[in-house]
Amino acid sequence: MKRRLLLLAGVIISSFLGCTPQKGQVEETNPRPNVILILADDMGYSDLGCYGGEIKTPSIDQLADNGMRLTQFYNASRCCPTRASLLTGLYPHQANMGFMQEDCHLPNYGGYIPKNAVTIAEALKLNGYNTAMSGKWHVGNKEEYWPTKKGFDKFYGFPHHGGAYFYPFPGDQVVAINDSLLAHPGEDYYSTEAINEYGAQFVKEMSQKDAPFFLYLAHVAPHFPLQARAEDIAKYRGSYKRNFEEVRQERFKKQKELGIIPQDYPISKTDRLVEDWDKLSEEEKDDYDLRMSIYAAQIENMDRGIGELVNTLKEIGELDNTMIIFLSDNGGTREDYSWGDPNIPLGQQGSFGCYKLPWANVSNTPYRMFKHWGHEGGIRTPFVVHYPKMIQPKSIDNQPAHIVDVMTTIMEVTQSDYPTKVGENDIQPMEGKSLLPILAGDVRTGHQGIFWEHEGNKAARLGDWKWVNIYPEGTDELYHLSEDPIEAHNIASQHPEKLKELQEAWQNWADRVGVVPWEQVLEHEPSQGRLQIWYEQPVPKS
Repeated sequence: MKRRLLLLAGVIISSFLGCTPQKGQVEETNPRPNVILILADDMGYSDLGCYGGEIKTPSIDQLADNGMRLTQFYNASRCCPTRASLLTGLYPHQANMGFMQEDCHLPNYGGYIPKNAVTIAEALKLNGYNTAMSGKWHVGNKEEYWPTKKGFDKFYGFPHHGGAYFYPFPGDQVVAINDSLLAHPGEDYYSTEAINEYGAQFVKEMSQKDAPFFLYLAHVAPHFPLQARAEDIAKYRGSYKRNFEEVRQERFKKQKELGIIPQDYPISKTDRLVEDWDKLSEEEKDDYDLRMSIYAAQIENMDRGIGELVNTLKEIGELDNTMIIFLSDNGGTREDYSWGDPNIPLGQQGSFGCYKLPWANVSNTPYRMFKHWGHEGGIRTPFVVHYPKMIQPKSIDNQPAHIVDVMTTIMEVTQSDYPTKVGENDIQPMEGKSLLPILAGDVRTGHQGIFWEHEGNKAARLGDWKWVNIYPEGTDELYHLSEDPIEAHNIASQHPEKLKELQEAWQNWADRVGVVPWEQVLEHEPSQGRLQIWYEQPVPKS
């Protein structure tokens, strides 16, 4: 109530003085907004209904219909690097996540957020915000690096790497409240529901305090293992027993109808490793149908809980004063692991499987390649922002933006000061540029260049020019995205000077942020067995 009275007083005073905020600027007389940052895990560009998918996502679709969708928003191509970048406003290597959260005993490859970087939660807490996180952490295994040590007042979820739905969890997964591990999370447990429920509970608790709040809702879904409620799976069973390319083309058509892509936009060729549907046995077709049905069920369950969170905001009167951001940490993945009990049906507790490359190719429509690589299919993410005070309903914007921009945007919209020093530690400046001009419908002065490196895979984008280099082949690829957005035609040999320009820009960036040659990282990386499994899988190529 006090915050709403402050808003009313601010409007009256602003009107009396004749002050009108400029487009894209925050009106300082407003109470500072709450922020909810929602991250999906391994979800492709076209899976949401509002990005062309047939999966039922009415809650996120409604946020998009009353907010803005960005069509050229980029992640960091893999879970840990994206999360570190998202939380700090830095490139992954600057955030000590040059690889994953394993400690490689190399500078910038420590696997945890370092003392010379601050998280969004730490920065907002210094500016008077209440902070909470529910979900998958994945940026520091040791307890000294857990969320409550990185600015979050409240934490529920998986402090290690997630990848768990039903209890008992596979492998060494654990769930915690603040710094205490839970011996048993409860009967009939499903992590997606618990993550959403704790998120809503944290919002209710924080709203009782005389300060704005920040919630980081980091979902496990739809990351493997494929596990979902039987009733959710049943809704989709049979609907995916058809040609992969047919589903892909339907999504492509819907993307044009929605305005996500123009009518004359191309679609990439079906990946060469996608199996011929007509040559599959009925048993194989049924298996593929089951896998995609579980994947869709995981997303629908996540969306349902997000809808309940939005209803909580309505009930406490904070929806209009809350910026909600939704995105995915990377594109759909072609990983194919089967570690569970073969006698347990896929989707149930104890099973462990993936939805496999053909469906990942569908998820990333209309782009090619997957999580882990620097092609558009691996690094483009759906990005939805809901903030009625600034955004016109059903807005779609095509300006390029990057994961480092999120923290900069949040600092600006919350009218918060970014610290230059915390204790004895000098803090690295943020790399991002605010998205507020875009959200307000303006043209933003974008980045001169944006860059990627993960496990030796490299990419750079300068304007509409993009360079990609795949590890370990090392073949240079050059594309002009305004003419070839699906990266179908490698024109490196036709533009050697432009290729050199992008390579030099990437190298300057790599030297600045501390990229270490991947061969050198491999000498220190402690989990080479897992890497070997990754590299033994065929490299997709269109």
